[in-house]
Amino acid sequence: MVKFSDRTMEKFKSVVSKYPKKDAALLPTLWLAQQEFSAITPEIEEYVAELVGVSPVRVQEVRTFYTMYTPKQLGKYHLQLCTNIGCMLLGAEDILAYLKGRLGINVGDTTLDGKFTLSTVECLGHCGTAPVIQINDDFHENLTGESLDKILGSLK
Repeated sequence: MVKFSDRTMEKFKSVVSKYPKKDAALLPTLWLAQQEFSAITPEIEEYVAELVGVSPVRVQEVRTFYTMYTPKQLGKYHLQLCTNIGCMLLGAEDILAYLKGRLGINVGDTTLDGKFTLSTVECLGHCGTAPVIQINDDFHENLTGESLDKILGSLK
């Protein structure tokens, strides 16, 4: 059975206390679940639904709408490359090809050692410093192959 750790359950209680109704805490509760379990599986969807008092189908609707919630395990480092028009015009396509070659994976895959998962996202809101990648919670801008080598090297 899926269950939050004591620490995450305390965070959940704190989050829920900020809303007039428990179901309003669905998004932050899903985020807590994503952080705790590294994926939102159907079993976790049911657990979250029970916690906030909504149907599992409602949780699935929300989870599938937002790209930050993933149904499969992520690597230790989740690399999310922006592929919106600004980033694409400034080299994101080349950066994506470089990452695929360097990591030996395709978009949506995780390296065999479980360190890196590669994703593309529609927009990270850093158009003025494109191309940009988000790695876990950190943003890296003005990407080049050389800067990516340094970034990835610092993660190993």
